[in-house]
Parts: sequence; structure tokens; C-alpha cells
Amino acid sequence: MAEIKLCAFADEAGDSLAEQIAMMKDNGIELLELRAIDKKNVSKFTNEEVREYKKQLDDAGIKVWAIGSPIGKVKIEDDFNVDLDLCKRVLEIGEMFGAKKLRMFSFYGTEGKPEYRETVIDRLGRYLEAAKGSGIRLCHENEKGIYGDTAARCLELLRALPELRAVYDPANFVQCGEDTVAAFDLLAPYIDYGHVKDSLADNSIVPPGTGIGKIPEYFARFRAIGGEVLTLEPHLAEFSSLADIEQEGDESKVGLYEFANPREAFDYAVTCVKKMLKEI
Repeated sequence: MAEIKLCAFADEAGDSLAEQIAMMKDNGIELLELRAIDKKNVSKFTNEEVREYKKQLDDAGIKVWAIGSPIGKVKIEDDFNVDLDLCKRVLEIGEMFGAKKLRMFSFYGTEGKPEYRETVIDRLGRYLEAAKGSGIRLCHENEKGIYGDTAARCLELLRALPELRAVYDPANFVQCGEDTVAAFDLLAPYIDYGHVKDSLADNSIVPPGTGIGKIPEYFARFRAIGGEVLTLEPHLAEFSSLADIEQEGDESKVGLYEFANPREAFDYAVTCVKKMLKEI
């Protein structure tokens, strides 16, 4: 059975690429889920920036394994063609970096109502069509507040779209009142990779393994299905991109645990995760 590799949303440790690379090298992490550099979202990078960033990452021995994109993180009533064009651009950026995965979402504003199901599936299908030939697999994250925020609705989407895969996020399921183990078991055949973030019932984000996300059980199940990559997204301290990635009025409670800075918070999360992985 292959060893589980760690990946990172390194922008949670520092804004600059130099800070992100330093954190990853110090923690022995070689895979990056790229979301932002210097407070700029990956979807807004120019080709020149991509080439320069890729050179620095290559020189450091770090690979952009996934793009932590904002695709589908828009309201269902927004102009879909705008987001579809952005998806095509992010796919171009992903190809330039050599990424294998692209994290995406299934629209705010549906309240999970059945009447939106076909529209959501149609739009996700158009993202998938755009990705054909890119070598990049689209992976849906169970973000709170989107159509696919419960395990049952995630399953609807995954069954309807065979080319789509899942990014399993336990903290997001906690925040939707879901049993995380039951959610994992339901979605196991479709899970491509996972995020590592833990939460309490009141939406407080806590170090991995200290919440009710059942992280050790998650890791054991992930290994049992042959899972290979887990991305740390601990949200233990305020970082520049946090306000941009959460829906207004539905923010996670960050800062329950005190750390001197975002880098210290991320290092602690890595320590927690490595300890649990050794114990399963």
C-alpha cells in the first residue's frame, strides 16, 4: 500500500512564494495545492507570473499537484459564462504548472433545493467538457452552502457525472451537521483526495484531531481505499486569502487556539497530522 503523501495550501503559512516554499521544505512537503501567492488568487496569474513561479518551485523541488481554484464558487444566478471562461483560463494555468487536479465547487444560492439539480449538473458537465484533453481531473469539494454540501447531494453529482471526482473535507461536513465517517463511506468510491481541516459543532476551526471531524478514522479509511494525497488546509490562523474564500455571513470561527503567526499555526497542524498518520 502506497504511503500517503502530504500536500499543502501553503498560502495559509505565508503570502510570498518564498515563505510558502520555506514552510514546505522545513516540513518535508513536496506537493502544493496552489491557491494564492502575494495575496493574488491563482486564477488571476499572468503567463509571465506562472513561468516565474514555476521556475522557483521547480528549483525548490516542489510540484504544483493541484490548483485550489474558485471555480463554481459563485451564485447559481450569476452569469455562468463568466465562470466558464474563468474555468478555461484556470485550466490553462494548471497545465502550465503541470497540475494533475483542479478543486472546484457547485454554486451558492441553491439551498440544496431539488429544482436546481439539473442546472447544477449541466454546468458541472460544461466544466468537465472544458477540461477534456488538459490532463487535469476536476474534483468537487463539499463546501458549506453550495449545492453539494451534504454527502447525499455530493453523491447525486458524482453519480450523474462519471468524470467528476470528490475532494473530501471533514470540517465542511461537520459544519453541515453530517456524520463525517458515514459521509466518507458513502462517497468512498469517488474520493480522489482529501483536505485536512477539523471543526467543532459551532464552526470553530481547531487543530486536526481535536474536533469532531473524526480525523483518525478518516485517515484510516483513506488509506484503506488506496488514497495517496492529503492536502493540509488547517485554517488555524487568519491568513490573507481567508476572507476571499468564505461566503459572506457564513465565516468559520478561526483563532480559538492562539499562535504567534500563520507559519507557527501551519507547522503545528503538520505535526498533528504526521502524528496521526503514524498511529493508523
